[in-house]
Amino acid sequence: MAEYIMKDLAKKQNRTADFEIASAATSTEELGNPVYPPAKAELRRHGVSCEGHHARQVTRADYEYYDYLIVMDSMNVRNLKRIIGSDPLGKVSKLRDYTDTPGDIADPWYTGAFDEVYGQILDGCMALLQKFHKKDTNV
Repeated sequence: MAEYIMKDLAKKQNRTADFEIASAATSTEELGNPVYPPAKAELRRHGVSCEGHHARQVTRADYEYYDYLIVMDSMNVRNLKRIIGSDPLGKVSKLRDYTDTPGDIADPWYTGAFDEVYGQILDGCMALLQKFHKKDTNV
């Protein structure tokens, strides 16, 4: 959900050219699958499309390619570091750590709280965009 929420926010701010936004799993359970139907329905309720998405797993090469590797929870941090090795450039962070309420975002696959998770992801993405805006204006 985070990939598509972030893409939607960037589009609304006319900043799509400023970012390359993608998502990848730290596990293999959903590889090749589209967005989970309840997540897709929650995105649709907010006018956010996720059509054409198929899950892929993060790779070690992603660490070199991307400036930020942002995850939802501590388990994803551990799994990601297992895949990429160490994080000497400090690229790995949790999305909520950019907000005033840092911490984990619970996986709605387990909790069923897709609406709550949507709100947490939205808050995190807005805070992240604000961080980039501040960074751009301080250049």
